[in-house]
Amino acid sequence: MKSDGYSLSTPVDKSNSRKIIFCGSDEIALPMLEYLNQLQATSLAGVLSQPDRRSGRGKQLKANPIKQWAMANNLDVRTPQCPTQYEIDWIKEIDADLVLVMAYGHILNQAFLDCTPLGCYNLHASLLPSYRGASPIETSLATGEKTTGVTLMRMVRKMDAGPIIGQEKVTISQDDLGSTLRTKLAEACIPLIINNLEALLSGNRDEKLQIEEYVTYCRKLKKEDSHLDFSLDAKQLACRVRAFHSWPGSMFFHNESSLRVGSCKALDDQGLKPGEIRVEHSELFIGTAKGSLQILQMQKPGGKMLSTPDFLRGYSLKSGTEIKFFKSKPLISKNFN
Repeated sequence: MKSDGYSLSTPVDKSNSRKIIFCGSDEIALPMLEYLNQLQATSLAGVLSQPDRRSGRGKQLKANPIKQWAMANNLDVRTPQCPTQYEIDWIKEIDADLVLVMAYGHILNQAFLDCTPLGCYNLHASLLPSYRGASPIETSLATGEKTTGVTLMRMVRKMDAGPIIGQEKVTISQDDLGSTLRTKLAEACIPLIINNLEALLSGNRDEKLQIEEYVTYCRKLKKEDSHLDFSLDAKQLACRVRAFHSWPGSMFFHNESSLRVGSCKALDDQGLKPGEIRVEHSELFIGTAKGSLQILQMQKPGGKMLSTPDFLRGYSLKSGTEIKFFKSKPLISKNFN
């Protein structure tokens, strides 16, 4: 993710800039970092990120996108398993003014939150107090929200519970996937920073406490969230397919094979029981608790994602077949667990 809409064409003098430490591991923060790195008023003095992880077929160690970006921009980047007093001392030695955090993956202790004179601030990809927790982007899309956004807040010890400094709203379109919504939210971080950076640097920020009555939590997604639960209604399932498109995906079992669904469309009631299949003119419909899903793209194990007519030419699914499915776990709750 790279933002071009806010780029500067000439080098800037940062000799009198305020020093910022950034903590994060997810590429969603890259457009904001690109913007901050070009400002005269601020200087990215260092980056804390997650350690390298093994990934890919060869399970080779690979740096996350934030570390890669920091190294490419000649920034001091450190990747502790968990921040300790050593990192706090490093930040103090740098004489950093404030800390910005986004999608870091660590809970920070009070000593860390207090280690800079202007404080520690987090950008969270939801309109708090809704969707605190680990998967706000995918969960807001999966639950059918029409609007989401990014919240800038002062960090406190309780997860995503700090007072709100600013928010930037983002519209969720009917065509958004989890990946496209993530890109929109990444870009929304820039105007959010533009509108609030002066207040952060001056210490004259306005804060608004979160209303606990409206707090909801979203949990970390798991591989089993890919299993389509046809006891839900068709519109809910269509939202989940879009939300989980990149990971964990969406699938159902047929004759011991896991069949992945790439895209689908929610339809009004077609007279099918939940999990019941109808094949008609090379089109596939599956019943739900309310309405039915028309499956538009499918993939079998070891195969490619195909349009449903092409898929059905090489794989037999018969009308009247009832798919065995599993009850899904709620994605949001009123309490963190």
